[in-house]
Amino acid sequence: MVNHERKTEIANGLEITISRINAAAKSANRNPSDISLIVVTKTFPRSDVDFLYELGVRDFGENRDQEGAVKAENFHPDAKWHFQGKIQSNKIKSIAKWADVIHSLAEIDHAKAISDRHQMTEAARPAKYPVLIQVSLDTEKRIERNGIEPKALTEFADAIAKISGLEIKGLMAVAPIAENPNIAFARMAEIFSDFKEKFPMATWLSAGMSGDFESAITHGATHLRIGSSILGNRSYL
Repeated sequence: MVNHERKTEIANGLEITISRINAAAKSANRNPSDISLIVVTKTFPRSDVDFLYELGVRDFGENRDQEGAVKAENFHPDAKWHFQGKIQSNKIKSIAKWADVIHSLAEIDHAKAISDRHQMTEAARPAKYPVLIQVSLDTEKRIERNGIEPKALTEFADAIAKISGLEIKGLMAVAPIAENPNIAFARMAEIFSDFKEKFPMATWLSAGMSGDFESAITHGATHLRIGSSILGNRSYL
């Protein structure tokens, strides 16, 4: 596909997705401006990221360190890179170098390593590194995703809050496979409401992907992680 055709395809996908976001927000009596779109560019080429930037996108999501590092290198300084994949201990220092936010924090040791790496970075970075805690929405009978169990969330967040150099921005959640996302995200909304009572500055709720973002909006998501609805189906190597 030649470049102008690909850019048109991406522009159409972006326009349709934004329209769906706006409609879902209206149905939920929410202001669309309170909802941030993170375009997940994993497995897609840097040229697609360039097109997205030209179309006004500034928030990009990646799941793998090596891929994200290459795309973020020498990119526009006003772009923000979000890491949302499973964190590998041997990749933390690299991730914290290029990613502006980590959504998928679920281990204390990882938090300490992120803090150590951030305190070694240049002064241009924020004083505290923003992280989101990944909370599990799985039922006891079906464990599919990573994340902190809701009953352990407060204790985990208290421990993170004591680590210097980190800022808890909120929670990240993924709807379990094969469960109605409305049910899962309703559970998420209750967890988040309780969490904000204890951590009122943690206002981000990162949830909702291409197949379920409208449901996530209904239940209070503030940051959507959407890829294929905008960029098309992925080709995994």
